[in-house]
Amino acid sequence: MTQDGTVDHGGSGHVADRPSGGDGAAVERVFREEYGRLIASLVRRFGDIDLAEDAAGEALVVALEKWPSDGVPPNPGGWLTTTAANRAIDRIRREGQRDAKHQAALMTYDDTSHSPVGVVEDDRLRLLFTCCHPALAPEARIALTLRLLGGLTVAEIGQAFLVPETTMAQRITRAKKKIAAANVPYRVPSASDLPTRLGGVLTVLFLVFNEGYLASGDGSPVRSELTSEAIRLTRVLQVLLPSEPEVTGLLALMLLTEARHSARVRSGVLVPLDEQDRSGWDRSLIAEGHALVRSCLAINRPGRYQLLAAINAVHTSAVSASDTDWSQVVALYDQLLLVDPSPIVALNRAVAVAELDGPSVALALVDRLPLEGYHPWHAVRADLLRRLGRSTEAKDAYGAAINSTANVAERAYLARKSGELV
Repeated sequence: MTQDGTVDHGGSGHVADRPSGGDGAAVERVFREEYGRLIASLVRRFGDIDLAEDAAGEALVVALEKWPSDGVPPNPGGWLTTTAANRAIDRIRREGQRDAKHQAALMTYDDTSHSPVGVVEDDRLRLLFTCCHPALAPEARIALTLRLLGGLTVAEIGQAFLVPETTMAQRITRAKKKIAAANVPYRVPSASDLPTRLGGVLTVLFLVFNEGYLASGDGSPVRSELTSEAIRLTRVLQVLLPSEPEVTGLLALMLLTEARHSARVRSGVLVPLDEQDRSGWDRSLIAEGHALVRSCLAINRPGRYQLLAAINAVHTSAVSASDTDWSQVVALYDQLLLVDPSPIVALNRAVAVAELDGPSVALALVDRLPLEGYHPWHAVRADLLRRLGRSTEAKDAYGAAINSTANVAERAYLARKSGELV
């Protein structure tokens, strides 16, 4: 929990460098980077998610056979798309699928350039809205987005959300069947439908990013996949929907959070915002995030993600923690409470109030929130009790916070703070 009023989100938003060699690990890395584009392109053409996944998997097998000796091709995405499409066509012909949809797919394959702009990006946006259709349960939307657009394995998604692999597999299978049974359209919603549909998509992207951040510190490679994929998809959405300020706000929020990533953990211990080495923050991401905040706040009355981004902008504008404009942070939280009157927002506001009015005032606000089962509530209480000199109560609160989180880095930080009490 940090003083920016949000649970500090981490992970890496940077896409791995393209490999120059052709070893198996390099092939799989390229495949994962290209997976979302590949699946979206295949679903657009064949209209069948299972067929797209199977064909993509077969293309990977071929790549693992050829690339180690031949090297990664100059346009690996185009190579994979062509190979996967050919495998899908072979399967359609073998299985005698001759309905109109598949006949059209066989006749219309014309672009293997795999360009990063234009129709390919539209394909991913269409698939994102399909994955986040309101006919699906929220947890299914997240899982399907990560599987089809993020390229994560079922085991990785299950690990990220703390459910067994078999449970996650069933969840994804049910979601795909529901898409087929409900005839969910593979398209971006019309202008009239977009406002109601866009909120669900943004929620999924935010949860994916936040989950990746909260998982960081446990040594799991999944965290960077979650955060980088959320950033990448939000960038796609922002380019294609530049007039939607909440999309811009969410991208700004992610970038300003990602900018602090390298300073967030030191020697396996979480470093809270006020103790971070700000010289290690990514100034290019901060500059981009600030520009996005200014652009979206100028458009309309700010929404949830715009306000969260603005709060992060205040923190990343301060040269040091002591220079933070806490009155502005509290004012922004007051606006956020009007949009999202949740006890979690109230808890984050109390963190800022502590800097303005003192820990006693903040503790009174925190103690009346119904968040006893929420890990950051215990962490915030522990810190406020420590600052008030109520060491015995603070130790108990630190113990409750430690017991309620699996994050290794955060547990180490909380244990250190508890150990400093006398």
